[in-house]
Amino acid sequence: MSDAMNQDFSDAEAAAMDIALHVALRGHRGANPLVGAVVLGRGGEQLITGYHRGAGTPHAEADAIAKAQAKGLDLTGTTMVVTLEPCNHIGRTGPCARAIIDAGISRVVYAVDDPHDPAAGGAGTLRGAGVDVQSGLAAAEALKLNREWFHAVEATRPFVTLHIAQTLDSRIAATDGTSQWISSPESLADNHGLRRLIDAILVGTETVLVDNPRLTAREADGQESESQPLRAVMGLRDVPADAAVRGIDGKFIQLPTRDPAEALDLLFAQGVRHVMVEGGSRILSAFLGAGLVDELIVYLAPTLLGAGTPALTDLGISTLADAQQWNWDDAGGGAVHALGRDLRLHLRSGPTDGNKPAWKSHDEHHEPFRGKDASDTTTGGH
Repeated sequence: MSDAMNQDFSDAEAAAMDIALHVALRGHRGANPLVGAVVLGRGGEQLITGYHRGAGTPHAEADAIAKAQAKGLDLTGTTMVVTLEPCNHIGRTGPCARAIIDAGISRVVYAVDDPHDPAAGGAGTLRGAGVDVQSGLAAAEALKLNREWFHAVEATRPFVTLHIAQTLDSRIAATDGTSQWISSPESLADNHGLRRLIDAILVGTETVLVDNPRLTAREADGQESESQPLRAVMGLRDVPADAAVRGIDGKFIQLPTRDPAEALDLLFAQGVRHVMVEGGSRILSAFLGAGLVDELIVYLAPTLLGAGTPALTDLGISTLADAQQWNWDDAGGGAVHALGRDLRLHLRSGPTDGNKPAWKSHDEHHEPFRGKDASDTTTGGH
């Protein structure tokens, strides 16, 4: 159990924060942080929990309030314990600070301040409405929970998910270039579910020229989902006018660069806050080599090729001591999950000083990738 670091926090609030941190892991990493909330009754009993499921869904506070109201619970005079300062802005959802006030909650305990300027200031709004607000409970644990998100916000760049679909021997295509379908139908469906949650999906021009992918999010029946990511192609070669990736909905952008950091800057300027990099191997390696990946999702098929296109190229690592270290991530369904014949592996970047990746930074050690704009092919990402 987290220790109450301040006499202003009760044992019930400390226990509730532990639960809030745990339920937050049910959500998905990305443009928004993982957040959990617990509402305590006037006697300190736990009434309801809530968590944020991903961009565009109710925040943890609103989720908890809605659940309480559905059960007919009167929240007047209750306490909400939440892992992040309640937001103060109208985005895809309304401001949580106002929802808390309207619900009659009289005390809010949260772990850490929201560093995102548009959302910050909720604590001040709550106090202005007469709500008792205390912060700092389990702050270290809350920072660790969303370490990568905090780092992306500080760096003013999108949160980066890197997706690889590969064989047991780390191949993403056979020697003849074929890659459909290394992944199982269940893995493909899972990937399309992820596409519905992100702001943009990124591949290289070589992938477009070889595979001609649509890069859309699709439902089980093959129909395109209502929510679609921006389709981004990175590289210096032109994307053909008839390329499927261009589509007809205007949600296409070409990034005329081979530099991962510059590509993220361009996407951030377009309002992208969560991008999934899907390939090919040179782009995957460039982002990893630049230390610009926050989350790894690997679909591992029980297949051996022995030769073919490797998932990654040289990362500039010559000794084991410099190897990139990744941690298993229990968020969003667990670190290891069976999908049909495949395994879905979910990892988060390994920490050193609490906020930065455990490998060399882009500014100090990485050069933009040269040669082709991307790898020979992608897998399962059409």
